Amino acid sequence: MSDQVRDPFAGLASAAMLLPRDNIDTDQIIPARFLKTVSREGLAEHLFADWRYDEDGAPRPDFVLNRPDAGERRILVVGDNFGCGSSREHAPWALVAFGFRAVIACGFADIFRSNALKNGLLPIELPPEELSRITRLVEAHPDLVISVDLEAQELTLPDGSLIGFSVDAFARRMLLDGTDELGYLLTHGEAIDAYEVAHPARVSTLPQVP
Repeated sequence: MSDQVRDPFAGLASAAMLLPRDNIDTDQIIPARFLKTVSREGLAEHLFADWRYDEDGAPRPDFVLNRPDAGERRILVVGDNFGCGSSREHAPWALVAFGFRAVIACGFADIFRSNALKNGLLPIELPPEELSRITRLVEAHPDLVISVDLEAQELTLPDGSLIGFSVDAFARRMLLDGTDELGYLLTHGEAIDAYEVAHPARVSTLPQVP
């Protein structure tokens, strides 16, 4: 199996972390100076580093990731156009390394959305009015639990109300199965072998150029 394979995305129920800003770009998610690594190791501590730490490297006590219970929250609620800017897979790597499995926004940059889905992070796009509703709820009740049902493509709020969302069908299947494109192809190994046997490589009959 591929080294990108993760646990299947089962039912997720968690309190949310609120970062209600628009246009959070990938350099804010994981600053460029931390991109030298090709490993996910250590990226969690650099997530939102320029907002999270002061000039001396000390944690800013008023930033949400520095709250004592931050590591227990699996859902991040943001604003619009999340993940804009340069294309870097380290951005979803850092979010997943910190513990997030879903990000709720009213818009995502296309490349970030693609990278997130390939790395076990579910981007949930909602209409602005629904995002505002969730933001107000979390502001008023920081510990309320939001449930994410990827199979049904629904969020369940504490009052029992449901909010639907949509995810690309193939990406959704990969998340539910805990695999990626390579892992999916490997599950069809017998069919691929049979096709290759039935369609042997053709030998070119074109004259060779001297």
